[in-house]
Amino acid sequence: MGYRILETDDIPGYLHERGHWADVTDIRVREVSDGNMNRVFLASSADGTRSLAVKQALPWVRVAGPSWPMSPERADAEARAYEQVARVAPDKIPAILGYDADNYALVMEDMSDLEVLRTVLNEGASYGPDTSARIGEFVAQLAFATSDFGMESAQRKALIATSVSPELCKITEDVVLSEPYIEHEHNDWLTELTDLAAAFRADARLRTEVADLRHTFMTSAQALLHGDLHTGSVMVGAREGAPVVRVFDPEFSFVGPIGYDLGLYWANVLVSEQRARELGTLSDHADQLALSWQAFETEFRRLWPTRVDTFFDDAYLDRFLSRVWTDSVGYAGTEIVRRIIGFAHLTDLTTLPDPVPASRRTLLLGRELIVRRGELASPEDIAALVREASLR
Repeated sequence: MGYRILETDDIPGYLHERGHWADVTDIRVREVSDGNMNRVFLASSADGTRSLAVKQALPWVRVAGPSWPMSPERADAEARAYEQVARVAPDKIPAILGYDADNYALVMEDMSDLEVLRTVLNEGASYGPDTSARIGEFVAQLAFATSDFGMESAQRKALIATSVSPELCKITEDVVLSEPYIEHEHNDWLTELTDLAAAFRADARLRTEVADLRHTFMTSAQALLHGDLHTGSVMVGAREGAPVVRVFDPEFSFVGPIGYDLGLYWANVLVSEQRARELGTLSDHADQLALSWQAFETEFRRLWPTRVDTFFDDAYLDRFLSRVWTDSVGYAGTEIVRRIIGFAHLTDLTTLPDPVPASRRTLLLGRELIVRRGELASPEDIAALVREASLR
């Protein structure tokens, strides 16, 4: 059977055909699509005791429709990423019950009892003690296991070959790592930021540093990445009294620089901090970058003795982690910039009563992270820079 776009009424029969549900009369379905790219359906039993989710990649960007074609094969990348993560960090992703490669559809655990981290933060709640640490561990576990340190050479080469994602990588190369610094139809900003948008396009030093980060993104095949790791791709909550953190939507997954995943998360952390400062609701926001880096570094060092190629000694580990840190800082800056004067803005800022002051501060912070990434050697340095930005 060829690819078909699923509608709400199709889901009961589809789940029955795929062996996920015996009685089609017992299924209640609703569409809960929320992201930019895909359709998502929740199916539950009439008595509410059983539920699961179906996610399908469309042949276009969902929010744009057929005017922006996009290969649904991105779902293959997502399924492969989940398979890799399930081997090393199964507690940090939703349980995957099946993948239908013909229809680019995943059947997975229903996470509707959890909340999207960005929504939680926008509503004024805190991160909690575990969230950012779990994200740091997630990045370390996936990165180590799929790097030359944690995977035999032949397996690594096969992983790289199967994880090539030219179409989605090109989106990142353009939308994040070039378009905000040139005239482009995707770019958008608040009128009050026109001067900064123009200044960034004319800033030769900034453009050179972004070009360097772009080239690293294009050529550095360090490990398998989530590829779109932000507060909108993390679910949080509690089950049986224990905190739960789930990372989802790794459809932009590819083999690239580890610092890109960390940088995306840090950018969102820094934006959420500026929102909280603007609203006077700052709680544990300022600690999150440090917590995620400390957890990443601790977990990567814990895994280091298991490396398959022992030629890389402990002294090299220090150098490697230093490079990951520097890359992460730079990519955090590029993500901040694109989220304010590029494509796809963040509700953290756009829903503020007056988004201009926080947007302006954060945009200038993003530039400093990019051009000074080699000088900013620790989370404390970033914290000092944030304090400076907050005084503007």
